[in-house]
Amino acid sequence: MNDSSHSGAATVARLLADAAARLPGDEARAEAERLLAHALGVSSTWLYSHGEDVPDSVRAGDFERLLLGRLAGEPVAYLLGERGFWRFDLQVTPATLIPRPETERLVELALERLPAGRALRIADLGTGTGAIALALAHERPQAQVVAVDVSEPALAVARANAGLLGLARVEFRHGDWLAPLAGERFDLIASNPPYIADDDAHLQQGDLRFEPRSALASGHDGLDAIRVIVADAPDHLAPGGWLLIEHGWEQGGAVRELMLAAGLQQVETATDWEQRDRVTLGRLPQ
Repeated sequence: MNDSSHSGAATVARLLADAAARLPGDEARAEAERLLAHALGVSSTWLYSHGEDVPDSVRAGDFERLLLGRLAGEPVAYLLGERGFWRFDLQVTPATLIPRPETERLVELALERLPAGRALRIADLGTGTGAIALALAHERPQAQVVAVDVSEPALAVARANAGLLGLARVEFRHGDWLAPLAGERFDLIASNPPYIADDDAHLQQGDLRFEPRSALASGHDGLDAIRVIVADAPDHLAPGGWLLIEHGWEQGGAVRELMLAAGLQQVETATDWEQRDRVTLGRLPQ
């Protein structure tokens, strides 16, 4: 990093202001800060105490490349290679869905049904970055957690995240939904499966354009994966075990019907922080 005596080169403050003006949307300034901090290898707070510093040309070039990627629509999480979730930062790649804050609601609901201090068995279906599995393993260190994904590249990212976080009690298995769990039963099964309809226009907008289609869309009504999970889950739940599924805000009623038809009890839909239907859960009779 150079001082401000180098005439002609842009200061940190100028780079931030110009980038915020170029980026669209309400998050333009915040995104510019995250991208510049990443390019410079500093914290966001550093940017404000060093506004008159002039980054060297290499780092300024790195920032411009990140900025151009974002202007082309690439998600910030992919550009940075990480996304915050629960109590930690997770590595993300274009092979994985980007963890969303609303999925933390599923984690909260699961923890309410997982007594601390017990050797529980938990499964996370379609683990992606490992977000749900790792959050639950972190909060319930005595639990044995199995994380499943049909994507080998996604599993590689999840394994790396587990290693970085020191969560050794998470086992990763390759396969489609519950197929890798043959003959086993769990105290809780959680999933954030694809739930967008194949022809939904949102798939052509924003970050969704860059995320794995298989992790987003599932049939004409978005419920194909959820139908498979709900139908097969009772054979893999221990008596009194819970199934929790994240879904779209208009799908609560449909998912409740599927769970009731599968013989689950205490079926209900919980809302997210914006009061939209987000997670439906049900329990196998004891």
